Amino acid sequence: MRRSRLAAALAGSAALAALGWGTPAHAAETSKVSVVHGIPGATVDVYVDGKRALDDFKPGTVAGPLDLPAGKHDLKVVAGDATDGNADAIVEANGVTVPARKNISVVAHLDADGKPTLTPYVNDVSKLGAGHARLVVRHDAAAPAVDVRANGKVAFSDLVNPKEAKADLPAGTIKADVVLAGTDTVAIGPADLNLAEGTSTIVYAVGSAEKKDLTLVTQTISGLHSAPHGVPAGFGTPAQTAGPGTLPVAAGLAGALALVLLGGGTVRLVRARR
Repeated sequence: MRRSRLAAALAGSAALAALGWGTPAHAAETSKVSVVHGIPGATVDVYVDGKRALDDFKPGTVAGPLDLPAGKHDLKVVAGDATDGNADAIVEANGVTVPARKNISVVAHLDADGKPTLTPYVNDVSKLGAGHARLVVRHDAAAPAVDVRANGKVAFSDLVNPKEAKADLPAGTIKADVVLAGTDTVAIGPADLNLAEGTSTIVYAVGSAEKKDLTLVTQTISGLHSAPHGVPAGFGTPAQTAGPGTLPVAAGLAGALALVLLGGGTVRLVRARR
């Protein structure tokens, strides 16, 4: 019986390692990675080390968070209607390394000129004071400089793609909107944001001003309470997720996208063939 259980455990570990989702005994160090899809209309498939890791990953969703073991991998992202991994790549990188002990969100979005790009952010998971929450705003839209208002007053000014701004605030609900910098012209919102105590709410402005599809995607990091009520810092459940049953394949996507931008590999952007 013991031999059967041991054999089963080893077989399961080998299968996970083959897919890049396991944590080898010699690679105990990991990073926590979430992936934000902020490119309107661009459903994609993701291949990791030659295997399809995510099928039809849709805009406006967040995959993860997950623990990603350090190591080297190959990544290829193709259009969602491609038949297999031999299709032309939208983004690809080979032999890149996942760094250890990082808290990362990787955003697929449009740059200021409207071209698809990937941007990594290292999330601030430092402890918060009692009764406080953290608000982070990231400009990942094809749009000019903007101001972000909270309850009608400018909280962050002149934010440009792909910059971020953050502040620790008293916990509570605020009404937020995004306006063109220096004006009262509303580009996104307003939207109610519940800033719960001990959490970091990350708001991504994504989409295109020219195509009039600007929108917000929200991610929440929990467990940032100060001692004596503190818990280990980490990622909470994102406000938008990839849906039930997708986390195993999302692991490959999150790791692969983090590899592209944080591991020093070569990234090639090409036009997908339809």
